[in-house]
Amino acid sequence: MTAHHGARHVAIVMDGNGRWANARGLPRTEGHRAGEDALMDVIAGAIDAGVEVLSVYAFSTENWKRSPREVSFLMGYSRDVIRKRRGELNDWGVKVVWSGRQARLWGSVLKQLKETERLTRNNTVLTLNFCVNYGGRAEIADAAAELARDVRAGTITPDQVTPELLGSYMYQPDLPDVDLFIRTGGEQRTSNFLIWQSPYAEFMFTDVPWPDFDRHTLWECLRAFSERDRRFGSAIDAVRAPLEPGTDTAT
Repeated sequence: MTAHHGARHVAIVMDGNGRWANARGLPRTEGHRAGEDALMDVIAGAIDAGVEVLSVYAFSTENWKRSPREVSFLMGYSRDVIRKRRGELNDWGVKVVWSGRQARLWGSVLKQLKETERLTRNNTVLTLNFCVNYGGRAEIADAAAELARDVRAGTITPDQVTPELLGSYMYQPDLPDVDLFIRTGGEQRTSNFLIWQSPYAEFMFTDVPWPDFDRHTLWECLRAFSERDRRFGSAIDAVRAPLEPGTDTAT
C-alpha cells in the first residue's frame, strides 16, 4: 500500500485479547500471547504503508487494577516480546521509543526497553512508540510537574506557558500529533491513551479483536482515513443557493 493516505502517526489501543481467548475456551493470557504476531504483522504493514509513527498501548497505568496473575503476565510478556523481537525490528529499520512512568514498572522491563531504545536509536524507517505503564493524564501531570520545577527555578515565567511549551514536556515531544486513532475489540473509548496528542485525530473503532487484526485491517483503516475531511477547527461556508420556485430537483 502506498502512502497517499496522509496518516503520519497511527495510534492503536490493542484491545480484545482477553475476550478473544475466553471465546475459545482459553485463559486471557493466551489472547495476549496471540497478540504478539498481530503486532509484528501490523508493524510490517505500517512500514509498507509509509506510516512514520506507530504508537501502541501495551500496558496502562490503570492496568495495575487487574488480577496479580494477569499483571505479572503482562509485565513479563512486555519484557520478553521486546527482548525477543528487537533484533527483527532493528533489521526492519524500526526505531523503538518508550512512553510511560518508571514508578512501579518492573526493573527487568525497563532494562529491556532502554536497551532496545539504544540499539534502534539511529533507525529511520518507522518509529514504534511502545507505551508501557502509560496514562494520558499521568503524562500531562508529569509534564506539568516538570514545567513547575522550571518555573520555580526561574528559567520560565508563568506568562510564557503556551500549549506548545507544555507539549515540549511530554514523554516523546518530537513525535507528530496522532492522525488516526484505532481501537480494536469493539469498545468505543480512548481509555486515557495519548489524549494530549490526539486533539484532531480521526477515530476508528472496530469489532475485530486484536489477535485477528493484521496489516490488511490496518490498510482498510488507512483507506477509510484518506476519505475523511479533516478541517482542524476551520469550516467552509458552503451555502447552497435557494431553488427558484418550480425548479425540478430531480437529477
